[in-house]
Amino acid sequence: MSTDPVTITEAEAANELMRLAKAIAKHNKLYHAEDSPEISDAEYDALVRRNSELEEQFPHLVREDSPSKQVGHDVAASPLGKVTHEVRMLSLDNAFSDEEVAEFVARVKRFLSLGEGETVAFTAEDKIDGLSCSLRYETGKLVLAATRGDGQVGENVTPNVAHVAGIPQQLSGADVPEVFEVRGEVYMDKQAFTALNAAQHEAGEKLFANPRNAAAGSLRQKDASVTAKRPLRFLAHGWGAASAVPGKTQHEVMRAIESWGLPVSDLFILGQSAEEMLAHYRAIEKKRADLGYDIDGVVYKVDRLDFQQRLGFVAKAPRWAMAHKFPAEQAQTTLEAIDIQIGRTGKLTPVGRLTPVTVGGVTVTNVTLHNRDEIARLGVRPGDRVVVQRAGDVIPQVVENLTADEDRPAFDFPDHCPECGSEAVAAEGEVDVRCTGGLICPAQRSERLKHFVSRGALDIEGLGEKTIDQFFALGWLESPADIFRLKDRRDEILALDGWQDKSVDNLLASVENKRSPDAARLLFGLGIRHVGAVTARDLLKHFHDLPALREVAEKARSGDGAALAEITDIDGIGSAVVEALGDFFHEEHNVAVWEDILSQVTPPRYEVESVDSPVAGKTVVFTGKLETMSRDEAKAQAERLGAKASGSVSAKTDLLVAGPGAGSKLKKAEELGIEVIDEAGWAAIVEQAG
Repeated sequence: MSTDPVTITEAEAANELMRLAKAIAKHNKLYHAEDSPEISDAEYDALVRRNSELEEQFPHLVREDSPSKQVGHDVAASPLGKVTHEVRMLSLDNAFSDEEVAEFVARVKRFLSLGEGETVAFTAEDKIDGLSCSLRYETGKLVLAATRGDGQVGENVTPNVAHVAGIPQQLSGADVPEVFEVRGEVYMDKQAFTALNAAQHEAGEKLFANPRNAAAGSLRQKDASVTAKRPLRFLAHGWGAASAVPGKTQHEVMRAIESWGLPVSDLFILGQSAEEMLAHYRAIEKKRADLGYDIDGVVYKVDRLDFQQRLGFVAKAPRWAMAHKFPAEQAQTTLEAIDIQIGRTGKLTPVGRLTPVTVGGVTVTNVTLHNRDEIARLGVRPGDRVVVQRAGDVIPQVVENLTADEDRPAFDFPDHCPECGSEAVAAEGEVDVRCTGGLICPAQRSERLKHFVSRGALDIEGLGEKTIDQFFALGWLESPADIFRLKDRRDEILALDGWQDKSVDNLLASVENKRSPDAARLLFGLGIRHVGAVTARDLLKHFHDLPALREVAEKARSGDGAALAEITDIDGIGSAVVEALGDFFHEEHNVAVWEDILSQVTPPRYEVESVDSPVAGKTVVFTGKLETMSRDEAKAQAERLGAKASGSVSAKTDLLVAGPGAGSKLKKAEELGIEVIDEAGWAAIVEQAG
C-alpha cells in the first residue's frame, strides 16, 4: 500500500518499489502489447509518479527492472518481426501542473547556464493518444515502418502503414535527405472509431475500449488486409535517424517534414516563454472535446537543436521535452437523452446518453444522473453541454452543466413507472423515487431473478443474465420458485438455439443442487430492501430459520414493541431494516413469492459454529485488492472464525485487512486508531485458528 514518503521506512520503500515495478510492467504489457488496458491513464500515471517519488527519496533502492529505466514493452514474442531502431524511440516525462511546467523551463535554463534575461523558445503541440510509429525513408521512398516497442526494438509494420492515411510511400521535394526517419502517431478519429465499433457489434466481434486501442490493434495486424479495412491516420511530431537535418530548430525541421507531404498538427506552434506555452495549453484544452481525435495533453520541446543536443537525455526521456497532461478524468460532451431505468428494488435511475467521449482512456457513452434531485441540481436536459468525469476513474458522472442558463424547459421526471405504469413515489426523507409495482413490475422481476441466482445469493451456475432474459421473455420465469420448475421444461430448453443435452443437464443439475440452500443466502437473494448479505447473516444468526424471522417481522410491523426490540437489539440492525421487512411481508404478492419459494426449497437450520480464534466476536473490514482470495472468500473466513465481516469502517470496527490500493477506508481506520494488517497477516490468523 502507498505510504507517505516522509514516514516510510527503507524496508517498506523496497517492498513498494518491487510491487510498483511488477504492476507497471503488467500494465505496460496490457497497454502496449495487448491493446487492452485495465486501468485509466490517470491511474497509470499515479503509479509511475509514486515510483519516481520513492526512487528520488531512496536512490540506492532503484531496481534493475525499474519502470524509470523502461520504455514501452518487449516485442520478443511479436509475430510481426523485430526492428532495431538506429536512434532509440524514447518516451516523455510528464507534468501535471503549471508549476511543473515553470520548473521544467527553469531547469532547462539552469542546465544551459542562461542568464535571467535570456529566453528559450519552445514548440508546443497537441499530444495525440495513438500508437508511436517510425517511418524510414531512403532517397525519399518508404522502406521500413516500425512501432516503438521497448524503445530499442519495435515491431515491423511496413506492409500495414501502406493503408494509413497521411503516410506517403514517396516523399516530394528536392531537399529530402538520403536517409530520414519520420516519427509520429498512428491514430483513429472519433467518428471512424464509433463506426468501427458499430460494425464490430453487428458482426458479433469484440468491441474496442477506445480509439487508441482500436488504432493499435488495427496497425499491429499480422494480415495487412485487416489494417486496410480500418480508417487509420498519421500525424508527424519528430524524427529519428537522419543523414542530414533540414533546419537548425525543431520548428524548421517540422515545417520541412510537412512540406515533404507528411501531416503535422494544425495546433503546432512556436512560443517564446512558459506563459505562451501555458496559454496554448489552455486553448487546446478548450478545443479538446471538439477535436476529431483524442489527445491527452500538450508536448513542449526546446526549439533550438543545438540546445537539445547539449541538454541530452535522462534514462528514458529527453531533458529538452515534456508532456503537459490534461486531467484525464474529465471531458466535455453533449447529453443527447435521459432514459429511466428500473432497478430490482424499484428505484427509478436516470441514465444520461452521451455523444461518445473518451475519459481517462475509456470511451464513455452513458452516465449516471443518480436521482430526481441530482437532475434538478444540475439543471440538465437533453441537448445540454456537460462536463463528465469518471468517479474514482470507474463510474461516469456529470459534474457540470455548461449550458444550464439556456432558456429551455426542465426535464420532466416521471411520476409513474415507465415499465408497468404503477405510481412512482419517494418515501418520506428519501430522495430516490421508486416504482410501487413490486414484483408485478417486469423490470423488477427480471432484475430480482438475476440477483437471486447471483454469486452472493444462491449462486446457480449456468443461469447468467442472458439466460434469465431469454427464459423470462418466454414466460418461463415469473418468480424465483420457477427456477426450480425448469426441470419440467427440459425438452423446451433443448429446442432452443445454442442448447445441447450436456448444457441443459448441467443447468438443471446446478438448480437441483440448490434445493437445500443456505438460509442467509436465500434471504439475501430475495432482494428485500436494506437486507444485504451481511444483514441477512446477522438476522439468521439470531432467528436460525426463515419462518421465525417472518413471524417476528410481522409482529414488529403491527406495533409489537417486544418484537421490534428483538430485531433492533441485533448488532448492526436498525429501524430501516425492520421497516423494510415489515413492508415486504405486508404485500400479498411478496408473501406469495416467499411461500412459493419455500415450497420448492428446504434451507437447513442456520447455525454458526462457535470458534475460539483471535477475531471471534470482532468486526473485520476488508479493503483494497486481495491477491490470494476473493472478497467473498475472505468474508466467509471471517464468519467461520466467529467474526463479523462489515463493509464499512466505524468506531465499532476492530480490525482492517488492507490490500494494495486501499484508500479511504484505510485512512479512516488510521484516524480512528483501528488495528490494520495486510493480507499475509490475515492468512496467519486463519492458519493459527486452524
